[in-house]
Amino acid sequence: MRPVATAFAFCSFRLRLPGQRGARRDRVPSARGEAEHATRGPRPVHPPAGGGTVTVQDIPPRRSAGRRLRRVLLWVSVVVLVVLIGLGMWLAPMLYRVYHGLDVYETVPPALPAALPEPAILIFSKTNGFREDRAILAANKMFRDIARERGWGVFVTENAAVFNPEQLSRFRAVVWNNASGDVLTLPQRKAFRAYLEAGGGYVGVHGAGGDHTYRWRWYGDDLIGAHFISHTMFPQIQRATIRIADPAHPAMAGLPPAWPRADEWYSFDRSVRARGYRVLATLDEKSYQPTDLFGNDIRMGDDHPIIWTHCVGRGRAYYSALGHAADAYAEPLVRRSLANAVAWAASEGACRNGL
Repeated sequence: MRPVATAFAFCSFRLRLPGQRGARRDRVPSARGEAEHATRGPRPVHPPAGGGTVTVQDIPPRRSAGRRLRRVLLWVSVVVLVVLIGLGMWLAPMLYRVYHGLDVYETVPPALPAALPEPAILIFSKTNGFREDRAILAANKMFRDIARERGWGVFVTENAAVFNPEQLSRFRAVVWNNASGDVLTLPQRKAFRAYLEAGGGYVGVHGAGGDHTYRWRWYGDDLIGAHFISHTMFPQIQRATIRIADPAHPAMAGLPPAWPRADEWYSFDRSVRARGYRVLATLDEKSYQPTDLFGNDIRMGDDHPIIWTHCVGRGRAYYSALGHAADAYAEPLVRRSLANAVAWAASEGACRNGL
């Protein structure tokens, strides 16, 4: 028998080439055929008797557009899920601090310098709530610079155990530099309140009056006098106009009647004017967009206090909602307003009518 030199086997379908016209329509293998191909391998082709067996590797079926789309959507879903998990892990601790607060308390007082120039100022920046670290550091530097320029003594700490009668007696005023959350134990609260009522001074800066809730009701209801409800968002930092309401007050010396500047603007649940507090400056709500994170209208109306003072027994209390961003503390007018405030809070004599 004549040997077979070559055997040819042809696929039962032809490929349509790009641009080819009138070509035979591709024959698409059935699902059953695909399964058989996967389990049995290539189909055997039998040439004439006496020759070897020649196999032809089937051309794999083309993947459908639907399958490719499902694969893309699967990968997109995985990426989105990973991003959301990462975002949640980043946001969760911050949201916990803001809405619940930490329970971190100090019981061992810090060591104070043996001698402090008079008047001595205590700068306190502990945060058991929201913390804007860059702003705190910038403000601490600013207060140190002001103290050096004016010859004041200054001590900066985040150790709340300094709020004891002996150590507080060494300071004419205490600045709460963006302090937030519940930061004092019950004995420390008692010592601080007694210090103010006996004639000490208090200056609260921005976040010191920006907690959503206060475990220490006296601090929010009386020392600050109003409760923070929200602040501007989208954009968070906006340019607005501050209007000086009491230019005769020592804390307002050297400030322009209309003071335009950019900040994160707080809104409160009420005007402190109704409580008899002395409003030094208000915010012109026509000069910015008072909406919060959720698009809520947070206007307070025509009377939107932003800086105010009042008396706490014989002591002086001053609060300013200015100063969210670190660069605020490099502004000459912000520096002047806070230097004025500390000088007023540390002044001698009993407080009368917010003076």
